[in-house]
Amino acid sequence: MEKIVILSFDVERDCPPYLDTSEGIKHGLPHILDLLEEEKVRATFFTTGYIAERYPVLVRRIVDLGHELGAHGYRHERFDKIGLDEAERVLSKATQVLKGFYDVVSFRAPNLQLPEPYVKLLQKLGYYADSSTAIYKPPFRRGIEVFEEGIVRIPASITSSVLRLPWGLQRIVHKRLPWPIVYFSHPWEYIDMREKPVRFDCRFGTGVPALNNLKKLIRFHRERGAVFMTVREFAERILAKRLV
Repeated sequence: MEKIVILSFDVERDCPPYLDTSEGIKHGLPHILDLLEEEKVRATFFTTGYIAERYPVLVRRIVDLGHELGAHGYRHERFDKIGLDEAERVLSKATQVLKGFYDVVSFRAPNLQLPEPYVKLLQKLGYYADSSTAIYKPPFRRGIEVFEEGIVRIPASITSSVLRLPWGLQRIVHKRLPWPIVYFSHPWEYIDMREKPVRFDCRFGTGVPALNNLKKLIRFHRERGAVFMTVREFAERILAKRLV
């Protein structure tokens, strides 16, 4: 099997719903972009419409560096907690904002929760890639799925807090993950969260250690011969194979 790694980042306020600050956007996101540019790796940035409106220069930098911009709701709404009509309104609003920066075709629901009936909303708005499920949480999606609506569902492989464990521990986990491997983390994880009033799992290993681990992760998979792709690139490859 081809060794494919997808790096993705959920661009949102700091550790929602606990904080209503954006220090991760202002300070963590630039560090991520600098590192990816240094390592010559492109990633997918699932961004809320709210953040895109307030930090347009940073969002344009994401696109200008060749990364993919995806949608992550408007204000990090829980799609599993709102009705279908409200979900369509939120997604339409976020899509309209983000399309001012990039032709968005990929989506990730906050908390990796998107009710299956809502997938049709993605197709209606021109999306064809969704990464709103995970292999480690219900309903435990373990493979790539292609819905009749033409949506490729690409599950996340591991929770982001694992990427902040000591490298020697997480390295063991990375070696055991099935391909393709889909990682996600958040800009706030790349600033020092140790003194913030949030849960412990949002505080440990943040800041410089997280950034160093991200660099080690990229180089680890590169040494294994992995190919780095965006969510969009991977979905397009899957859809192209179905047409053959």
